[in-house]
Amino acid sequence: MNDPLGTKEVESDLLCGPLHTATLCTRDIAGIRKFYVDGMGMELVGPIDLSEQQVKTQASLWDIPKDITYDYYHLHRPSVPSLIQIRVLLLHQDTAHIHQSYSSRELGPFSLGFPNANQKSLHKKLVEMDIEVMADMQTGEIPRADGTTYRYWETIFKGPDFLHCVGIERGDGMPPLSPVDESNQMGGPGYSAFVTNKSTEELSFYVDVLGLELRADRYWETSPGSALGIQEGVAYRFSLVYAPGSAQNHLLFLDYQDGIFEETGVAPRVPNIGLGMWSFQCTDLAVVLSKASAHNIKVISGPSQYQDPITGDAAYVTLLTPSGFLVEVFQTN
Repeated sequence: MNDPLGTKEVESDLLCGPLHTATLCTRDIAGIRKFYVDGMGMELVGPIDLSEQQVKTQASLWDIPKDITYDYYHLHRPSVPSLIQIRVLLLHQDTAHIHQSYSSRELGPFSLGFPNANQKSLHKKLVEMDIEVMADMQTGEIPRADGTTYRYWETIFKGPDFLHCVGIERGDGMPPLSPVDESNQMGGPGYSAFVTNKSTEELSFYVDVLGLELRADRYWETSPGSALGIQEGVAYRFSLVYAPGSAQNHLLFLDYQDGIFEETGVAPRVPNIGLGMWSFQCTDLAVVLSKASAHNIKVISGPSQYQDPITGDAAYVTLLTPSGFLVEVFQTN
């Protein structure tokens, strides 16, 4: 295949699938609705009624203090159900913000990606809605597997709660990075990114514990006028992690090689405001827990059995990655 990110033959049983759900905590449901529904064309369902047992189990799994309560929402694109689901927790109390600004050097969960088939149109629409951007729409060329190149168009939008939301289109016959709605050419979320200064340890968690695949691992340098807002010539490790056999819902990791990072002092996890958890469906939770133990990964809670409105009736565990990020793994019944 001429796509450097194309799927490869799966040589072993799949342990974990691609990123299933991203959990956002917010105090600004109007901002969520404006950006994701009015701007990105997603559907927001909720608030969804939760039983007392569901709330109790979630609090244990997600390590939420008893004095923190919330309304539960489901943000998704019904026309493309295979895309990343978003669980929105509308907090009733203030918590700390995972990010303090849109600086690309702040450690932690960085972005959600919205692959689409008409980035120029999406860019124009969101700018007319007064959605701010990190920089003007970028364009450039990416090498294919055979050495030829294809063009791309990309804008990093300033999403709610200091989350970067990336609109991206691949041209020259290359398929989108995840499926799009053919009726309006919009798509996503199709990936999520994380800034880390522990890329080796963090990647080991996803590859060695969850059984995901490191499909691309490169060292690049920032270019003039980069949308990342970082000066030209800064080397960074750019790593892409997919579920074996999957072509969507992947993870992207950035590790700046000059060692300059910004720490906010806030744990990058639920219930702090922002993107605080990734969820993955697995085929054998016992194997995940065994691998976590072998790699000294902390188990926050579980296994716990309950029915989540988005991920369904399953057994759940939550784990803490080397960067302190919360990861939920579940096995359906």
